Formats: sequence, C-alpha cells, structure tokens
Amino acid sequence: MTGVILAGGKSKRMGTNKAFLEINGQRMIDQIVDIFKNTFEEVILVTNSPIEYLHLDLRIVTDLVPNKGALGGIFTGLFYASFHHIFVTACDMPFLNKGFIDYMVSKAGNFDAVVPLSSDGLEPLHAIYSKRCIRHIETQLESDDLKITNFYPKVRVKEISHHEILSFDPKSSLFFNINTTEDMEKVRGEKI
Repeated sequence: MTGVILAGGKSKRMGTNKAFLEINGQRMIDQIVDIFKNTFEEVILVTNSPIEYLHLDLRIVTDLVPNKGALGGIFTGLFYASFHHIFVTACDMPFLNKGFIDYMVSKAGNFDAVVPLSSDGLEPLHAIYSKRCIRHIETQLESDDLKITNFYPKVRVKEISHHEILSFDPKSSLFFNINTTEDMEKVRGEKI
C-alpha cells in the first residue's frame, strides 16, 4: 500500500502552512512522514507548492487536475501510486495513530474504500482507496462535484465502526484537524 499525504490546502483561515506547525517540538508534516515511512513501502506527498517540501526525501507530485481540493489530491495520489491501494491523510491531522492505520490496512481486502465512521460521520481524509475508484473520482471531477463521499455508492466500501475506533482513540481526537489558531491552541493546551 502507498501512503499519500495531502498538503495542497491554501490554509486561508490559518494564514500559514499548517504542515509546518509544531506540536510538542515536532512539525506536523515530520510526524506524519515518520509514521508513514514506518508503515508503507511507498510514500507520496501531493502538493501544489513542491519547493516547500523538497527537504523531506519523499516522492512529491502536484495535482493532475488543479483546484479540485482534497478529491483532486486523492485522484492524483491514486494515479501515481505504485500499489493498488493508498492510505490518504491530510497534513493537518496531529493525532494519527499507527496502530489504527495498521488496523485499517488489515481490513482493506477486496474493498475499494475503507473509511472510519466517527461520531462526526465518515472520515474520508483518513481512509484507504483502491485504484478502482479512479474512474468514479474522475467523473466527479469532470462535473466539479468535489464532495469525496459522493462516489462511495459506486464502489465497495468498508466502514470502520465508532466502536472499533474507540479502542485506538479513547479521547476521540484521532480525526481532529487544525484549521484555525484556536484549533492550534486547543492542541497545545491539550484540550482535545
């Protein structure tokens, strides 16, 4: 499986590149890269500002179809991946859990998508996708429908239940992502 990190967001609300924010003395991007390199044989970073990430010793690619948000990033990751499945996450998720990622990988089998179902709903940016999703995503991109979950009815989806998630994530922080300075303060103050 290929690990794909999406770092294409414009960070308008934050005003700075979220990937480089530090939590407990480590930048979020470095933390994610460490987990991915210890989990996946191949790691790809999808970004529209590759120069910022050249120091990371990763395969860096830019969106095949620009300005299509996270769905475009997933499409790009699937296209470039050497393996049939990819695990995707965003660069602004500070609480990734290698044990939970391994658990999700173990459930991939013949499914086209493996997606956690948290108390907030489906988590499409902490999910596994197969190359069989490419044509469905491409159709959505062509019609400018950028909601990731809209192609799910066309593929075989395995949901990871809230109960399964809880054993890895008792604080319910696993899918928290940083969008604002207030979010950053919550993380630094450990109010998550």
